[in-house]
Formats: sequence, structure tokens, C-alpha cells
Amino acid sequence: MAALTLDPVLASILEQARWAPSGDNTQPWRFEIVGPRRVVVHGFDTRSHCVYDLDGHPSQLSLGALLESMALAASSHGLHMEAQRRTGLPDATPTFELRFVDAPGLIPDPLAAYLLARSVQRRALSTRRLRVDEKAALAASLPPGYSVLWLEGARLRLACARLMFDNARLRLTMPEAHQVHRDVIEWGARFSDTRIPDQALGVDAVTARLMRWIMGSWRRVDFFNTWLAGTLAPRLQMDLLPGWRCGAHCVLLADTPPRHIDDYVAAGRAMQRFWLAATELGLQMQPELTPLIFARYARERRVFSRAPGLHELAQQLAGRTEALLGKDVIERAVFMGRIGAGPPAVARSLRRPLSELLVVPGKGA
Repeated sequence: MAALTLDPVLASILEQARWAPSGDNTQPWRFEIVGPRRVVVHGFDTRSHCVYDLDGHPSQLSLGALLESMALAASSHGLHMEAQRRTGLPDATPTFELRFVDAPGLIPDPLAAYLLARSVQRRALSTRRLRVDEKAALAASLPPGYSVLWLEGARLRLACARLMFDNARLRLTMPEAHQVHRDVIEWGARFSDTRIPDQALGVDAVTARLMRWIMGSWRRVDFFNTWLAGTLAPRLQMDLLPGWRCGAHCVLLADTPPRHIDDYVAAGRAMQRFWLAATELGLQMQPELTPLIFARYARERRVFSRAPGLHELAQQLAGRTEALLGKDVIERAVFMGRIGAGPPAVARSLRRPLSELLVVPGKGA
């Protein structure tokens, strides 16, 4: 209904912006059209059922990426985006009022051309170091208040790979994560509108079939993990090998530690610019947020699992993450990922069609 009267320019902006990245392809946003050039973005998070969405901050990063994508797409139409978050609402349902205004003389942002091309590459990349000009362009893409820490060279790449490998043990032996993993993977698929296709996970076909069968039951998962080293093959293929086979690992830093929802939304906008700049350079990226998330769980001594021994493991991994990055850095880190030269992914998450993301005016999400 709303799509039939949607302003063509606004429709173009939303069509491009809906390709913004989100954890597990959750797409935590819905659009309410309230005028020819006015949109209300109804956000939500998954903290109630997803152990990775700590305090909704990863979802807030995604919402920031969406807002930046909308601003970039608007610039291609000579429009400037004004955004205001509604106050007085729970952090779990952040809501933004957007207005697009004519901006004579506005130069279209070149990053807008890469909104649809940007994707996650979970497979091995080239190990060549990023060139000086590539790193300079990536740093220049960040807005004021943000910088990038590079972890490169064989020693640091190996340290990051081992850290991801051991964090994967935490993820894959946690009953609270099992339901998440089972729900977000679309098996036997190259593309998925609402989940992650198994062909994009970075594992071979044999491992994917075994994972599908094991993950069908927590009892199977627990048995294979306890007696048959069930996490070894996926951890090797999804964490250790790609963690080593890349040009560098990168950490985006805010000048001051993020505290509030607006800080994380702003960080998401910076992350999206960085990722799009990498795409413009022909570089591939994969987020690596798990060490930051569980380091914070450990740092704040927050319970995240009923399984014995996992909190102690998280404390150990948090210590290693802090030793790798530095105490000051880890408190200012808003994003971590691996990056390198290589072909784009041939399997990827798609997005819900715009018609499914529109809500009836006045009804919210």
C-alpha cells in the first residue's frame, strides 16, 4: 500500500540503503513514510534472544550503517539528510526522524556507488600488506573522532587468527549461541534474503553438511564437542585460516569510549564509510566483533551462559584481547575486522524487499 505512493527519489534512497550490513542479516529496521521526503526509521535490537547483541550495541552499529547509507544515497540526488533520534523511547527500539532537503551544489559522495557491492568475505584473502595509499584512503574515509589501528605482519596476523580460533570455541560450545546459529543459517543456499546462506560461511561442502546435521540438536552438539572435537573443523576453516590469510586486521577506534546509544550509532556510520571505502579500493572485509563483545562481558563480569567453564574461558580470552590491543584501545574499540585483497564473495546475504520493510503510518514497527 505505502509502496504504491512512494516518491521515486525516496524509493531509490531506501532501495540502496536497505543493503546496509547487520549482524546475522537481521535488518533491524523498518521504514514509515510520513511525507514526500520524510521517513521514520523504527529500529529494534535482538538483545533479548541473541547473546552477541550485548545491550543492543551491535544492532545500533547496524542502524548507524543504515543512516550513513541513506545519507550517501541521498547525496546522489542532491539531497542532504537531517536525522533526529526520538527521545524518551527504550534503547531497544531506537527511532529516528529523517528529512531530506534540497542542497544545491552538493557533490554526490562517491562511496554511494558501492552500497550494493559491499559484502562480507569470510574466505581466505591475499596476505599482501595493504599499501600505504590504501591505508591512507581508508583512514581518510573516517569522520572526525575516529581512527584505525592496524594489526599487520605475520606475527600479529597469527595472534589475531589464534584469538578468533579460541573465541570460536567459546561461541560453538555455548548453548545460548546454539539457537542463534541454528536460526540464522539457511542451509543449501548461495543467497538468502533473511539469513546467512551456508555457502557464505567459509567452510567446505563436507563440513557444511556435518554442521547442519550436528546443529539440528543441542545433544548432538554437546556430544560432538565433548568426545569428537566437533568444533575443530569449523574453527579451522572459519576462524584460524581466514584470520591468517588476510592483509591485516583492523580496529576502528573512537576518540572517547562509547557510552550511549548515540555513540554506537555514530560509530556505525563511521564503520560503513570505512567498509565502503575498502570496497571502492577492491578490498574485502569480514567483521570480527566476538573478541570485543566477550571481552566486555568479562570486563563487566556479566553472566552470558549457564555452561560451566565458559566464563573462565571468557576471562582468559579478554586478557589476551587486552594484551593484543591495549587497555586504552579496547575501551575505545567500536569495530574489529579482517581485510585484504581478493575476489568478492560468490555467496552472500541479500535483503528483504523494500515492500516488506515498509510499515503503515502511525502503526510503527
